[in-house]
Amino acid sequence: MFSKSKINEPGQKAAEATPAAPAPSSAPVPPASDFKATAPKAKPPASVLSSDLHITGNLKTTGDIQVEGTVEGDIRAHLLTIGESATIKGEVTADDVVINGRIVGRVRGLKVRLTSTARVEGDIIHKTIAIESGAHFEGSVQRQDDPLNPGKAAAPRAAAPAPAPSAAVTAATAAHKHDS
Repeated sequence: MFSKSKINEPGQKAAEATPAAPAPSSAPVPPASDFKATAPKAKPPASVLSSDLHITGNLKTTGDIQVEGTVEGDIRAHLLTIGESATIKGEVTADDVVINGRIVGRVRGLKVRLTSTARVEGDIIHKTIAIESGAHFEGSVQRQDDPLNPGKAAAPRAAAPAPAPSAAVTAATAAHKHDS
């Protein structure tokens, strides 16, 4: 009924229609663009590789993976959960790694957790690690601030000039000690 009275008054209808039209059209545009910006942030549920699945090859995703079967190859994911019946033969790299099953190969993760049923044969490079009682582990453990980027850690070790700066530092330190 209120709209009928506004329609009956042509001066108000024109005045209200003109300001009302630009305001709603400009107001919904930012929320729509905000919605589009936030939509990709929503993650899909974890991909599950069932226990009867055997994969030969590498897996790479920005999402989450739960492995219950066998994978012969490298895996890279955001969150990687290795089920109790799972076996991985290859390098595993993820922000979070939860190991309930068996891995033969290197593990790289910001957070690595070996549960009581875990069996790992290989090195673990991590930022934080938790090993529950009963877990089986054969290999070395190394803490790094950026365990997901093997290039940074490997480059200085592989470079031939690495010993020269060490010798220069030793010589500089020795010279400094003699001066003191």
